[in-house]
Amino acid sequence: MLVRAERGSESLASDGWLADTRAVTNRGTTPAGSNTGENATLWRFGSRGSLSLARARVIAILNITPDSFSDGGTISTPQAAALAAACAVEHGAAMLDIGGESTRPGAARVSEEEQIARVVPSIRAIRELGGAAGAIPISVDTTRSTVARAAMDAGADAINDVSAGLEDEGILRLAAERGAGVILMHRLRPPGEDSYSDRYRETPRYQDVAFEVRAFLLERARRAMEMGVSREAIAIDPGLGFGKSVEDNVTLVRRVDEFVKAGFAVLGAASRKSFVGRVSLGRESEPTERMAGSLAFAAAMHARGVRLFRVHDVAEHVEMFRVMDGLAAE
Repeated sequence: MLVRAERGSESLASDGWLADTRAVTNRGTTPAGSNTGENATLWRFGSRGSLSLARARVIAILNITPDSFSDGGTISTPQAAALAAACAVEHGAAMLDIGGESTRPGAARVSEEEQIARVVPSIRAIRELGGAAGAIPISVDTTRSTVARAAMDAGADAINDVSAGLEDEGILRLAAERGAGVILMHRLRPPGEDSYSDRYRETPRYQDVAFEVRAFLLERARRAMEMGVSREAIAIDPGLGFGKSVEDNVTLVRRVDEFVKAGFAVLGAASRKSFVGRVSLGRESEPTERMAGSLAFAAAMHARGVRLFRVHDVAEHVEMFRVMDGLAAE
C-alpha cells in the first residue's frame, strides 16, 4: 500500500512508493463510452502540421517570467528567448512552450497586456531565426484568449491552457477558428490559491484522483469539440503538481495509461516539480536537484503510453527517450 507523507516530515519511507498498488487501481469504474480503444497517433495543430506520437516528443519550456518556480528570470529578452529556442532545437526539442505568467503555487496574476508584452516579441524573435529553429512549432502557455490570439498572430501554433478553458472559453473558440492545437489541463484551484505538493497544511481530497481527473478532462475535451475543436487537435494533461498531494501525483503517473486509452494525446509534465524531489530524494529540494527523478517519472509515463513531454532539461530527456523508443520498436 502507499505510504502517505506526514506533514512537515523531511523524508518518506523509501519503499512506500514502490509497493503493490492494487488497492488504488481497482477503485472506481471507467466512464461509459469514454474509451476509443485506440491510442492517439498524432497531435494536430496550426499551419506547421502535427506531431506524430509514434515516438516520444519533447516540448521545451521557455518561461518569459521573473518568478517561475524553476527558471524564473533566466529568459528576460526576445534575444535570450531566441537563443534558448535554438539550443532546445539543437538538443532535440520537437516544440516550444512559451509562457508569460508563472503558474507556480502562490504566483501573482499577470495582466493580459503584460503577458503579451513578454511572449509576443519572443515568438517573433524565434520566427526570425533561420532553419529548424525558426520553423519549430510553438505553444503559448496562457489561460486568456486575448493573449493566445496575439501569440498566434505572432506565430504560435497551439495553446496550453492550465484551466482547460474554464477561465476563458474564448480559448476554445479561438482554437477552433484557427485550427490550433490545445492542451487542456486539470487543476483543483488557481495557482495563487495552491501549494507545492509536499507542503500542504491540508492535503487535497479525492475519492479516486485518477478517475476524477480523467472524467474532468474528458468533459472539457467534449466541450472543446462542441465548440469546433477537432479531436486530433486536443491534448489532455492530468496536471501533475496542481492541486494534488505527493501521493496523488504518484497515483496519476501509475494510472496514466487510463488517460492514454481515452484516445487523446496525453501530455506528461513532471519536470522538476516538488513531488519529484520528495519521492526521489526523500526530502524538500531545489528544482535543479530533481533531474534523476524527473527522468524516472517521464520514463514511467512513457512506458504507459504517454508520448508528449513538457520538460526543462531537453537533451537528457531526448537521450533517454531515444533509448526507450528504440527498445519499444524491437
